[in-house]
Amino acid sequence: MALQKIGIVGCGLMGSGIAEAAIRSGYPTTVREMTPDLVEKGRSRIQKIMGAAIAKGKLAAPEREAALSRLMLTTRVEELADCDLVIEAATEDPQTKKQLFASLDRICKPATILASNTSSIPIIELAATTQRPDRVVGLHFFNPVPVMKLVEVIRTIRTSDEILASACAFAESLGKRPIMAKDRAGFIVNVLLVPYLLDAVRLVEQGVTTKEDVDEGMRLGCGHPMGPLQLVDFIGIDTMCQIAEILFEEFKEPRYSAPTLLKQMKIAGLNGCKSGRGFYDYEAR
Repeated sequence: MALQKIGIVGCGLMGSGIAEAAIRSGYPTTVREMTPDLVEKGRSRIQKIMGAAIAKGKLAAPEREAALSRLMLTTRVEELADCDLVIEAATEDPQTKKQLFASLDRICKPATILASNTSSIPIIELAATTQRPDRVVGLHFFNPVPVMKLVEVIRTIRTSDEILASACAFAESLGKRPIMAKDRAGFIVNVLLVPYLLDAVRLVEQGVTTKEDVDEGMRLGCGHPMGPLQLVDFIGIDTMCQIAEILFEEFKEPRYSAPTLLKQMKIAGLNGCKSGRGFYDYEAR
């Protein structure tokens, strides 16, 4: 099916990035946030990122204005009713996402495709809250969305061939490369990535080395653009704990269990870039 209008639930780092990619690709896009304050923060984030693209010569000013004219932000979930595809990009909490999917199922037209940007939750758990499980699919983008080319497309045991094809075509229309993943916790990338990140935390927790040397080692020794502890800060300590909890619950393997240090940092509010402090201090930058 041809997708004309896109809806997004959530305008944080991921939601705003998906919204930017959609409006720059020509899609009228409606983004819903919880409060007027979050709406304005989301709008400001999108404008700032696009402004940076202009400064780098990657986007022309008239193109930015044309893209922004296709963007609508709202606090009313009912505004998503006539969208052809709605992508949920809320916090990585199963209950929150299930409630959203149940609400979207009631509000959206029967033909609407419902997708989740979850990085770890099995999609069938969300599809089961709807009356349209054949029209539910996973679309896992990567941060920062405007830069990262990959999208994991997750098909459940109920997703139809038509919806899967539409999801892949949408990802490609944004200039992304879709890869297919089985519907299980973590999909492809996080099943491999999360144990690596948690092991980096354990090295520091056990006093094997410093956070700086962990990150320097992986940058210079393995050619990674960012060290694992920097990446954990970028993802968010709280989000990492949530993902680890979901994967450990699914697989019951110790490598997916969040280290004590990570859980204590979450409790202390040291959530990385978003809070100003994590493994590194961002408040002075």
